[in-house]
Amino acid sequence: MTNPHTLILFDIDATLVKTGGAGIAAMGKAGRELVGEGFSAEGIAFAGRLDALIVPEMFARAGHDPDGDMLRAFRTRYHAKLVEHLQENRAQATALPGVPALLEALRRQGQAVTLGLVTGNYAETGQEKLRACGIAPEWFAVAAWGDESPSTPPTRDALPKVAMQRHHAAGRPAVPAQRTVVIGDTPHDVRCGRVNGCRTLGVATGWNSVHELADSGADWAVPDLADTAAIMRWLLG
Repeated sequence: MTNPHTLILFDIDATLVKTGGAGIAAMGKAGRELVGEGFSAEGIAFAGRLDALIVPEMFARAGHDPDGDMLRAFRTRYHAKLVEHLQENRAQATALPGVPALLEALRRQGQAVTLGLVTGNYAETGQEKLRACGIAPEWFAVAAWGDESPSTPPTRDALPKVAMQRHHAAGRPAVPAQRTVVIGDTPHDVRCGRVNGCRTLGVATGWNSVHELADSGADWAVPDLADTAAIMRWLLG
């Protein structure tokens, strides 16, 4: 028998979908349009990090300190370049093993489950990645995006609380942290769940292994999300 309500918060990249590096490629193209060839992703860590931190770092490495207008211009170009890249490389964008079946099984739970997102992506580009892989952003009732951390500097650790607060503010039942699950492919995902008292499921479909995710503190770590029945039992048990 399940608890009356469970909030499940997914990361996007390398957890739900893979896009063949579309985001990195699109960021590079957008930045070079604005500031020239010195704008590069070389040496930048992306996995599990926030776009709100990644983008200023890319500008800084190119010798620029972007103001708000520059960052807004970048986001507009990044969005456009991402759409172009995804359209031109459709075969590279796909949902990861088990993801469609798991999302469908969770959606069949009705009011017992709310699906949400906790991700480093900007909203407009994160949604494009999901759509390109056959996942409707509308399936996720709440989200905390990569530029929505209330802390300075921004941190992923703040995002699960943002999502939980939005869930309650929308008129849904308040869900305690122990009935909230964060699912992601990096130790950053695991940590952001743990520091907020949430359960954490590590998925080794990115750069980190099952062993590394377990060592980072995940309550459970799996190779992928393909075993729908087992994962559903764990999520709702």
